[in-house]
Order: sequence, then C-alpha cells, then structure tokens
Amino acid sequence: MDVDTSQGRMAAYMRDHQDKVVGRWSELVVAGLRGRSSVAEVRRELEDVYSLVVRAMSGADEQAAGELTAVLTELSGSRARNGFTPRETALGVFALKDAVYELIADTAELVPEYLAFSRMMDDLGLHTFETYAAAREQTIVNQAEAMLELSTPVIRLWEGVIAVPLVGTLDSARTQLVMEKLLETLVATGADHAVLDITGVSTVDTEVAQHLLKTVSAARLLGAECIVSGIRPQVAQTIVSLGIEFGDIATKATLADALALALRQAGLKVVTA
Repeated sequence: MDVDTSQGRMAAYMRDHQDKVVGRWSELVVAGLRGRSSVAEVRRELEDVYSLVVRAMSGADEQAAGELTAVLTELSGSRARNGFTPRETALGVFALKDAVYELIADTAELVPEYLAFSRMMDDLGLHTFETYAAAREQTIVNQAEAMLELSTPVIRLWEGVIAVPLVGTLDSARTQLVMEKLLETLVATGADHAVLDITGVSTVDTEVAQHLLKTVSAARLLGAECIVSGIRPQVAQTIVSLGIEFGDIATKATLADALALALRQAGLKVVTA
C-alpha cells in the first residue's frame, strides 16, 4: 500500500479527534450490520484499526502499513467465517471515509489531503473484499470436505468384516476418499472382508463401475475380499446393457445378503435360535 507521507497534517488532525471519529465510525458500521453487533463491540475492533490508519498516514512508522493490512485480513476472515455479507465486511472500511468527511467538511484546507486519504481507504476496502472472498471460498471448501467425510463412513459389521455404505454420486474425488478410508480401516482393524453397499448410489454407469473395480483391486492388494451389495433390478439391467464386467467380484442384492456371504467366507455360520 503506497501512502503519501504529505498526509502528516491529516494524520495529526485525525489523531486529535480520535474519540469523535471512532465513535461516529462505529455508529455507521453498526447501522450497516443491522443489529448483529453492538456499538461497544464494533468500537473495540475499530479503535485498533483507526490507530494503525493514523500511524500509516503519518509516514513515520514503516511497519504500520503492514500491521494495518494484517489486521484487516484477520477482520475480513473473521467476518467471512461468521456469515457476514461482503457489503457488511467492506462497510467496516469505507464508513471511515464518511466519518472523517463529516469531521473536515468545513475545513477547506484539508480537502486535498482528504482526497488522498480517500484513495488510501479505497485500496484498503478492495483488500478487505478480496480477503473476504478468499476466506469465504476456503470456508466453503472446508465445509464440502467435512460433508464428504460424513457421507462416507466405514462401519464395522462383524469381527473381520467392515462395510462402506455409499450414498449419492460417486465421482473421482469421492472414490479416492472411499478408497483411502477403506484401506486405512482394513489396516487398522485387520479385517479381511469388506462390503461396498451401493444401495444409495443414484446412478451406476461405466465410470461408477470403474471406480468400484479400482477400490476392490486396492483392497485385494491388502489381502481383503470385497462384496458389492445393493444391486437393484434396474441397476443390474444398466450394468448388463453397458457391458460392464465385474469378473469374480461377488455381488448381492442387499446388505444383509452380503454380510451373510462375508461370514460364510470367514468360516462362520448364521443360525436362527
């Protein structure tokens, strides 16, 4: 951020009227937040920002500009994570221009320096918006990853038998996660049988089938056998019409049938009392 050091007089003027300007600035920001924060809360945030703005304008402190940028970056990130809108976030910077203008409106000799101050605040406002956008995008990515983790559980059905119930769309990214979690669980539990249940997979096409085959192959490298369950009649017809070959991979219509087969393969027998 390029700061004109000739603004020293403006900086001194703003320092002398800090209480008045910060108070008015806080009121403007709170009005834009529509009751989401109190004047006291906002004022505590803005007092530090104001001090850094004055220090940066004075030109006497070379570190002030960097500290100011860092504080605004943290403030923007916090606003993004807490659900504030871009407008509400940028208002925290741009409202200072209005508060300062009200102060110097009748002081004609400071108007040229106010214009330089206004350009400085525009730059800071753009930085705030860009930081907000980046933080918001990262928040969305984190939430998507968390939802993906939750939608891909690995369940222990029996001693030595685990299951991965799949729901929704099975794309490349999700397949990679399924494979990683399945292999990690196989190693951690020592299980030698796994059931991939696709009852909740909306469509089964060539790509989905290839994902399943790769997962089964990876599990076999660890010495585990996989059973694919949830093969509904319409899914079976689709697989046949597409010419997809599951080879020697066992398939079952239901998860219960797959569990019964896994237990038989493990040398166990299920009987009714």
